[in-house]
Amino acid sequence: MANNQAGQGEGNSQKADPASSQKSNAKRGFAAMDAAQQRQIASKGGQAAHQKGTAHEFDSEEARRAGQKGGVAVSRDREHMAAIGRKGGESRQSAQRNANANASGGNRQAVDSGGSETG
Repeated sequence: MANNQAGQGEGNSQKADPASSQKSNAKRGFAAMDAAQQRQIASKGGQAAHQKGTAHEFDSEEARRAGQKGGVAVSRDREHMAAIGRKGGESRQSAQRNANANASGGNRQAVDSGGSETG
């Protein structure tokens, strides 16, 4: 039991050091690399996986299932779906009004900000 307590004491000695208790904001690993270097390493990993035969290939059937799963999850939120429908209806109504205004554009006269008609 004395050995176990001694081992715990050694592990706690690092935590007692005030310098090590401060978190470092320095980036490490991939985060420290620039985007081009990250892309290059990731590309090599992908090529190696394809050569090894363990690469995942995303086919259209898998994409269909993923989209269906996402759609089912989103459609459970009735308020969200109602907001989507409302926004679509408002957009369509606005587009229809603009189309009607443009079609009868010769019949209407523009009014400038001063209130006088121009034509």
